[in-house]
Amino acid sequence: MILLRRGDKGPQVEMLQLALLRAGYNIKGRNKGIDGVFGESTYLAVREFQRDNGLTVDGVVGAATWKKLLPYITGFLRYRIESGDTFYKISRRYGTSSQAISVANPNISPNNLPIGAIINVPLGFYNGENTVTYGEISYTWELMSLFIEGIIARYPFLESYTIGNSELGRGLYCITFGKGNTSVMYNASHHANEWITIPVVLKYIEKLAKAYAFGGDVGGYNAKTIYDLCRIHIVPMVNPDGVDLVNGYFDKDSDIYKSAKKLSENYPNIQFPTGWKANIKGVDLNLNYPAGWEQAREIKFAQGYNLPGPRDYVGPFAFSEAESVALGNFTRRNAFKLTLSYHTQGNVIFWKYLDYEPEGSLEIGRKLSEASGYSLELTPTESGYAGYKDWFIQENNRPGYTIECGIGINPLSVAQFDTIYRANEPLMSLAAVEAANL
Repeated sequence: MILLRRGDKGPQVEMLQLALLRAGYNIKGRNKGIDGVFGESTYLAVREFQRDNGLTVDGVVGAATWKKLLPYITGFLRYRIESGDTFYKISRRYGTSSQAISVANPNISPNNLPIGAIINVPLGFYNGENTVTYGEISYTWELMSLFIEGIIARYPFLESYTIGNSELGRGLYCITFGKGNTSVMYNASHHANEWITIPVVLKYIEKLAKAYAFGGDVGGYNAKTIYDLCRIHIVPMVNPDGVDLVNGYFDKDSDIYKSAKKLSENYPNIQFPTGWKANIKGVDLNLNYPAGWEQAREIKFAQGYNLPGPRDYVGPFAFSEAESVALGNFTRRNAFKLTLSYHTQGNVIFWKYLDYEPEGSLEIGRKLSEASGYSLELTPTESGYAGYKDWFIQENNRPGYTIECGIGINPLSVAQFDTIYRANEPLMSLAAVEAANL
């Protein structure tokens, strides 16, 4: 985490503002105070937080201040059990519940707390949120990693691991829920400026875990039933380098930013960096799979996309990029019965590749359409090759869908997050259950 002070801007400032809000410190501004600008109200909130936590009161967010703020990003803290402690006493101190502490620490008996043991304590947030995942904020790989750390700490029955690395070496995270015989996989953000899909799938898996732990339904389906039937794999950020570029994580003086800016000059009519869909090398990851890759190359070259840049360059060959190779290998290692690939925009579901029509795919597609309110359509020819969905259907002859969320110009406004999530929560639960019935 970088040093922040008054006048700074960017996604790290948004992360700071989220932590302050969750800690109970009011910030004026748009989007509940999260605007990415370290202005006067953020400065005053930082000073107040520092004063209340025994820190140097200078309004500068350095290592010591970040350490105190971090639990309000991850949603949990590590606590050493003292003599006389009970889960109830600890829960009252941190605005949580005894049951939440028990779920987070399955190997600790609440009736025999071992003095000196370190436990994970889920935090209650002052702004009333009940999930670690937050939708109305600019995502970066760092922020997502912290959210995943917090989700796993709260629900240790989830599995978290990396399936490979990006071109810059960032881990491509996967979270898995369930112990059933049917495996499905949902991925998001092949395209950098379609990053709003990241919290959609992340919030879903978190809500599913919470409903399983405490009892309840998600998207109209019982979480325990889904857990017993399925293994749901979520890969929330396929393209972390591109997402970080779009959302301003890289310093403009860095070699990474300068290199991407140079590639963008191949296409001066595409706005930089907001128009960037590609990975950091300028390859469109969802045109890099070996399913009609040659046709995709012919179409895109004819459209003028024959060099690396912000979008629509298919790469020098299929599977040329670290990210597409990682997701491809992960797919081959698992017998997924169904996949969902999350993109924006259009409120549409694409379900078919060429003449492939896997058993149940049309019927399930119609049900997904009804559950979400999105239309079910065939992929337009100009976009109908070399995508992950195309390759999955071709290789496995099983249902694969591209879900295009929201309406507008990419990147979509975070104001659309709640609407997008509401449409897709039932879709994701339905997809898992339907796959189990194939």
